[in-house]
Amino acid sequence: MSELKKYKMFIDGEWVDSESKKTFQTLNPENNEPWAEVPEASEKDVDKAVKAAQKAFEGTWPSLFPKERAKYLKAIAEQLRKNAELLGKIETIDTGKLFKETKTQANYIAEYYDYYAGLADKVEGTVLPIDKPDMQVITTRVPIGVVAAIIPWNSQMLLTAVKLAPALAMGNTVVIKSSELAPATLFEFGKLIEKTGIPKGTINIISGFGDPCGKALTSHNLVERVAFTGGPETARHIIRNSAENLSQVSLELGGKSPVAVFEDADQENALNGITAGIFGASGQSCIAGSRLYIQNSIYDNFLEKIINKANKIKLGSPMDTNTQMGPLNSLKQLEVIEKNIKLTIDQGGKLRCGGKRHNMSNKGYYFPPTVIECENHNLPTSENELFGPILSVMKFNTEEEVIDKMNDNKYGLSSGIYTKNINKALRVSKAIRAGITFVNTYRLISPTAPFGGIKDSGYGKEAGIESIKDYTRIKTTWFNTSDKPMDDPFTMG
Repeated sequence: MSELKKYKMFIDGEWVDSESKKTFQTLNPENNEPWAEVPEASEKDVDKAVKAAQKAFEGTWPSLFPKERAKYLKAIAEQLRKNAELLGKIETIDTGKLFKETKTQANYIAEYYDYYAGLADKVEGTVLPIDKPDMQVITTRVPIGVVAAIIPWNSQMLLTAVKLAPALAMGNTVVIKSSELAPATLFEFGKLIEKTGIPKGTINIISGFGDPCGKALTSHNLVERVAFTGGPETARHIIRNSAENLSQVSLELGGKSPVAVFEDADQENALNGITAGIFGASGQSCIAGSRLYIQNSIYDNFLEKIINKANKIKLGSPMDTNTQMGPLNSLKQLEVIEKNIKLTIDQGGKLRCGGKRHNMSNKGYYFPPTVIECENHNLPTSENELFGPILSVMKFNTEEEVIDKMNDNKYGLSSGIYTKNINKALRVSKAIRAGITFVNTYRLISPTAPFGGIKDSGYGKEAGIESIKDYTRIKTTWFNTSDKPMDDPFTMG
């Protein structure tokens, strides 16, 4: 085994070890071998990071003109573009995602920082039509304070950008907690942040486990807002933790996203969209289209096309540009998938392809594209979020039936519709209870497009123009415009 790459945490503009000197290793999913060592943050480390952010918030950062803050955001964007290949390589080693995707994404994420840089001086207050004489009342939007941004492993640059960029644009300071499963990319990102010369303590990056690191961060009395992306169970802990500090909370959680293919769909387009939705990034996406409904009249033929395409997907090293699907991120994830597939088959599901871990020299967490026919969506693979390339397929007959089935879902993040009939597309998209609906496409993002769900998929939106306001408070200010003294409050009437 080669020597481990060693990282430190970024707190108050300095690179530091944990207070206890404790560390943990992160594994390369391609070969299941340790490759990097990172600090394990304690409550004391969290406190140090939050207090550094609070000091920066009480210092120069919020008082900078919005255009000055925007310059730092643009500098971050420029660093991302210059170092997209480096960030992509580190993220691929740490997560198992395809290098061609991580490199491309790191470059594209720069657009988010440019977008919010452009919005930094566009958030305005109002003058209220007040019902009192000689009074002028205005509202202004002011920064909240210290923001805790908790980032999962699977799309670190994107899920950092949609929290960090609007928070900074509005004058907040931030403590970022990286995922314990793949923390390295965010530390590499921290090195780029340092190059911009942003004031010390404005951005802090720590690493550690949910308890004590995450718990201490989300309950800290100086944290005013928590922006979390992850699973529903962790989210419930965060909500309970936030009772300690009464912080504002936004939650971007998981999904079991339903996709409907109608008989009039462009089948080649639908096939490509489904493939991107469930087999792209090895299915390790919160919006993965893992629950597929095919209209009965085209069911058999279209299902065979899916199976044929799935069987041709090339697994391999995520650094190889010819690879179409890399490994899963962790052994735990792989074991959850295997358990759910077994339960589904035991309960009547029909395995059509894949279903068993792939032997890649007995190393790495490789799992092939898997398609399972399910009589209903209450079977384990069609009901539970698996975060892997597992597609559960079911039939439907009518538009009304598929709407009911798509909405019979504890999640509500994403959904998809394939049809050439625009009236049908409008009716169905309106009826689906999900935060996002893709029509004749899938798995797309943009800085201008709000992202977020309902039900067990959480609440709040990330990206888009409205989300920037979530990093502000409305302040109301009353002005007495009269030269006369106020009336004596005890002689009124």
